[in-house]
Amino acid sequence: MTTHLRHTLQLVSTTALTLTLSSALLMAPLAAQAQATATPATATAPADQPWMNTSLDPSARADAAVKAMTQAEKLQLVFGYFSTNAPWFTAGTKRFEFPKDGLPDSAGYVPGIARLGIPAQWETDAGVGVATQRSPTPRLRTALPSGISTAATWDPGMAFAGGAMIGHEARLSGFNVQLAGGVDLLREPRNGRNFEYAGEDPLLAGVIDGNEIKGIQSNHIISTLKHYAFNDQETNRFTIDVKIDDKAARESDLLAFQIADEIGKPGAVMCSYNRVNGAYACENDWLLNQVLKTDWGFKGYVMSDWGATHSTVAAANNGLDQESGWAFDRSAYFEGALQEAVNAGYVPQARLDNMAQRILYAMFANGLVDDPVKGDQSATIDYVADNKISQADSEAGIVLLKNTKGLLPIAKTAKKIVIIGSHADFGVLSGGGSSQVYAVGAKRFDGEGPDGFPGPMTYYASSPMKGIEARTQASVTYLDGKDVKAAAKAARGADLVIVFANQWTGESMDVPDLNLPNGQDALISAVAKANKKTAVVLETGGPVVMPWLASVGAVVEAWYPGTSGGEAIARVLTGEVNPSGHLPATFPASVAQLPRPVLDGDVKLDDNSHPHTDYNIEGAAVGYKWFDKKGLTPLFPFGHGLSYTSFSLGGLSAAADGKGLKASFTVKNTGAVEGKEVAQIYVSPVGDAGWEAPKRLGGFTKADLKPGESQTLTASVDPRLLATYDSASKTWTVKAGDYKVMLATSATDIAQTVTVHLDQQTLDVKGQ
Repeated sequence: MTTHLRHTLQLVSTTALTLTLSSALLMAPLAAQAQATATPATATAPADQPWMNTSLDPSARADAAVKAMTQAEKLQLVFGYFSTNAPWFTAGTKRFEFPKDGLPDSAGYVPGIARLGIPAQWETDAGVGVATQRSPTPRLRTALPSGISTAATWDPGMAFAGGAMIGHEARLSGFNVQLAGGVDLLREPRNGRNFEYAGEDPLLAGVIDGNEIKGIQSNHIISTLKHYAFNDQETNRFTIDVKIDDKAARESDLLAFQIADEIGKPGAVMCSYNRVNGAYACENDWLLNQVLKTDWGFKGYVMSDWGATHSTVAAANNGLDQESGWAFDRSAYFEGALQEAVNAGYVPQARLDNMAQRILYAMFANGLVDDPVKGDQSATIDYVADNKISQADSEAGIVLLKNTKGLLPIAKTAKKIVIIGSHADFGVLSGGGSSQVYAVGAKRFDGEGPDGFPGPMTYYASSPMKGIEARTQASVTYLDGKDVKAAAKAARGADLVIVFANQWTGESMDVPDLNLPNGQDALISAVAKANKKTAVVLETGGPVVMPWLASVGAVVEAWYPGTSGGEAIARVLTGEVNPSGHLPATFPASVAQLPRPVLDGDVKLDDNSHPHTDYNIEGAAVGYKWFDKKGLTPLFPFGHGLSYTSFSLGGLSAAADGKGLKASFTVKNTGAVEGKEVAQIYVSPVGDAGWEAPKRLGGFTKADLKPGESQTLTASVDPRLLATYDSASKTWTVKAGDYKVMLATSATDIAQTVTVHLDQQTLDVKGQ
């Protein structure tokens, strides 16, 4: 979801912004959210209100409710409002008014139908917590680490726990729809929203996001799955036309969405801004009607991204169920225009009924009607407990990329530690845009980041430096790193130098390259030249290149680590926590290795342009598959992650299991400290099976082992990951033959390989 387009809300102060809790943020419960239903939902609802009968399935209840609705009520259900004061939307032909029962500074609002007991929909961004639109009085809530950080945990249980936490805070804040579940694949490492997503592999991304969605919806609220689909860059995001064949799409981005849908069962899917094969995603018959609703059997509703609706008749007939965030669109397409289109027969009455039915289905299926939100109860949020969940998520996602001669963890004998850069004395960085969550004490530093959207460039008040000081007897000194010579001088003679480097990314913009901005590469090089005992901690939205890599002793990828990120980083650096994150994305050695070394599109183009990008260049060979296919050596491979202990992986066996296969293997901790290892299973046909690349990730599991302990584990491989998709028949086919099954710790570090023979299998479009 965006709050940008051509206009941006301005902060009261665009210089230093320190956010503190105030009475203005603890809003009184809204009367609108306490509206009584006509009859409480029970298993013995009156015969004239069958939709309130909880013994019926959600589809039957939705059908009954639609039959009881007037035409005006159906139309009301499919049109949503931006729920933030936006005076620029009252200019020209637009007459936006803040919805009287909406929650202030929030993403959206759809009125309820009180006479039928149907509550309103109160919508909030986003995937890392309860966000606030740009405001001088934002809600102060807990932020999870970035989505790519959670993906780096390779832990579905962690993803569920984080989702359950932010969903609970959303509910207590008065919201019943959370615009989360970002699963667009990392095709483009320069994409400004990669931090919101879950990496480059469809299995990993689908499993992580599916479990986050499941966690959010465990609170009886709806989560979206977004941005559907191929919203893989921000440059010209409103108009760029993505070219991709059906087969390649089904085996890559769409497979990630399909897996996330199967696991999470989201109530809503948010369609994206971009065009796909000529048509806008929010009026794309192939994406919405054919793939999502027919092939996958999705029963919920499709909502537009804010400003992504472009028509009335085409959008409604081609699968859009709800226009979101008026007045971001150029016209109120699903208001009076839709009423007229239905009256004139351009949109069938049955289609409007189906639009309303899908929205109601999602509301019934996820408990919005039977367990409605009860207004603003944010005063009851347990921030201490929620911060612990965020911290655990961050600790599990921090990736130790390099550690020469055991430079980390910080030696107990260290007497002098120098910390440089990224405001590590204060806190940790967060990503920018509509997903921005504010927290108590969060701060913007003067002159950093844009005054407008996607800013403010915000740091959470969780200091890595303070966390390190509390855990070591060493003298700790901080420099901001702006004076490179002073930083290098301070580094000389230190027992350890830790350079904190960052790459701020945000919605609506891509980064120009993969280098660290603002001269940080030169800073690291100078410091490492002065002291070989230099460790680098990266706070980035995605992959970066490291021209200084050979000169430093250790590198830690901390991503955007959330509201307790400083504590998480300190615990990892000092060894209180053993790092266990593994990369969910390949780190290229340079942009020259990418399918598109020069990013398609042009930031100077306006919203009436029609730029193109060709994803058929790599097709389904995204990330590590592209590197395998082209024989390229990355800086760090997909799946890579080190530990303070050592592991051995072996005992691999594999056999056909149903239409897929199952692998069994042993993981042993051969080191001196407890740790967690991510065992990865890759699969590869021995002959030519028509795959997009030599191998695919087929399964994974994370083992927690004490020193000397071993576990025998299993991983099942979904048959779709062994198959190719046929567009003509809409089937998946596993070709008969021998397949290599590889036990690995990354896409390039294979511990053991066995061969298994599989018979030919044909599966339906759902992989069954």
